[in-house]
Amino acid sequence: MSRELREREFEKEFIITASRSSGAGGQNVNKVSTKIELRINLAESNLLSEEEKNILSIKLGNRISNEGFLIIQSQTSRSQIKNKEEAIEKFYQLIMKALAPVKKRKKTRPSLSSKIKRLDSKKVDSKKKQNRKKIGRDE
Repeated sequence: MSRELREREFEKEFIITASRSSGAGGQNVNKVSTKIELRINLAESNLLSEEEKNILSIKLGNRISNEGFLIIQSQTSRSQIKNKEEAIEKFYQLIMKALAPVKKRKKTRPSLSSKIKRLDSKKVDSKKKQNRKKIGRDE
């Protein structure tokens, strides 16, 4: 799945903009536009099937803007190129995670030994609490 997604060349559909980064960095932050914002319109993408678009709109709904753009930002590095690579990597990881099939949970029953261990620990805890009571009281 991961190789298949990377081979689709989403880079053609990316809208990448650079702006000044926030936070620490001194003069470098004030002078250089290193923050990268990657935008892609998932609804109008030619590289995604309709089923994939539906899954992504459901799972990534809170990350998609009102205009239908998935927005990913990167500003950790002082290098614009590194931030661009990081934003692209974040995009692929996000898409792969959202499109990964959900494993169904298999119902299991507790084993006999786990039941015995649980009951033994309850007995130990009960004994501890019994020992905390003051002697000579009838309660």
